[in-house]
Amino acid sequence: MQTQKNKYVHVLPVLFGFFVMGFCDVVGITSAHVKVDLLSDYSPDFRDTLSNLIPVALFSMFLIFSVPTGILMNKIGRKKTVVLSNVLTIVAMFLPLIDYTFVVSLTAFALLGIANTILQVSLNPLLTNVVKGDKLTSSLTAGQFVKATSSFSAPFIAAFAATALGSWRYIFPIYAVITLLSTIWLLATPIKESSVEEQVNTFGSVMGILKDRTILLLFLGILFVVGVDVGINTASSKILMERGGLSAINAGYGPSVYFAFRTMGTFLGTFLLAHYSSEKFFKWNIIIAALALFMLIFAGNEVLIFGLFAVVGFTIANIFPIIFGMAIQSRPDKANEISGLMITGVFGGAVIPFFMGLLSDALGSQVGAVLVILLSALYLVYIAFAVHRKVSGV
Repeated sequence: MQTQKNKYVHVLPVLFGFFVMGFCDVVGITSAHVKVDLLSDYSPDFRDTLSNLIPVALFSMFLIFSVPTGILMNKIGRKKTVVLSNVLTIVAMFLPLIDYTFVVSLTAFALLGIANTILQVSLNPLLTNVVKGDKLTSSLTAGQFVKATSSFSAPFIAAFAATALGSWRYIFPIYAVITLLSTIWLLATPIKESSVEEQVNTFGSVMGILKDRTILLLFLGILFVVGVDVGINTASSKILMERGGLSAINAGYGPSVYFAFRTMGTFLGTFLLAHYSSEKFFKWNIIIAALALFMLIFAGNEVLIFGLFAVVGFTIANIFPIIFGMAIQSRPDKANEISGLMITGVFGGAVIPFFMGLLSDALGSQVGAVLVILLSALYLVYIAFAVHRKVSGV
């Protein structure tokens, strides 16, 4: 009984770190508000492209800092790396309050991207130090549930800040306080970290892991699943504004519905993946998600659009931890390096919205954005069958 209690004492502060990780999903709300607040004087032909630079600024940092963070983590440890990320998050949260301009917003989200990169690279391996190896996938899914809860809460916190505090931007200092509490809780919790190999790691040696075809396909899977996630987060408000005529605040409930059902999906996945095959789970969920995205191209009814957001959120919820868990379990001796490598794939959150913005502006409709998201989902359908068979030895 005491052992079980001690287990939760160590697990809970690590899982709470996933709530801070979810702050990156505020890019969807911010992108919609920046388009209205700061880009109204720009040509309509460029507003989507420019506003989508907010997620590009954030998620491009994953390409630059993921692998170096994995190397740094070998030197200073996982827990200290998490604390470093929290400090950077707190700094980033205050920049939009100091000067609310497009350039400062891009800078703030680039810094938040650096912080979130460091957090995602270090927090996942840190979780492996406080849970049993055979429960890794379900534990990672539990972390994603906490992250999804944070993402789901963002539009409501923004709405509260707008009505009660006078501006939606007061969501940022609220996030700063939460991050500070997370840091204090983690620092107060003793965690014994597993030892790592005594060897010199370089960017080239880490990237060399991609020579393994399975790891390469899983890496691309991370890129595209994050692209789907960030793509829906970024486009959902704009779709509702375009097809339903909703205001930026009311359209912000589009991401809320998406994240609410993604939260439900991760909650159920935490239990289901501990008992059932992740292979079949992956296949069925991604097929349904792709069908829902296909329907979203043609959907014009507001209720149907909300419903399709819900379906995609629920079915896409557990794809990231499944792919991530497969990669780490394939080479547990290289957990730090593979974590950095896989998190580099979160760069998909910059690539996919960028092309969404270009195609949406070219077509003059958010249909362009949905097409890009659908293509990303179709790649995931492919690896659900191709990669799982190889990993499972079939």
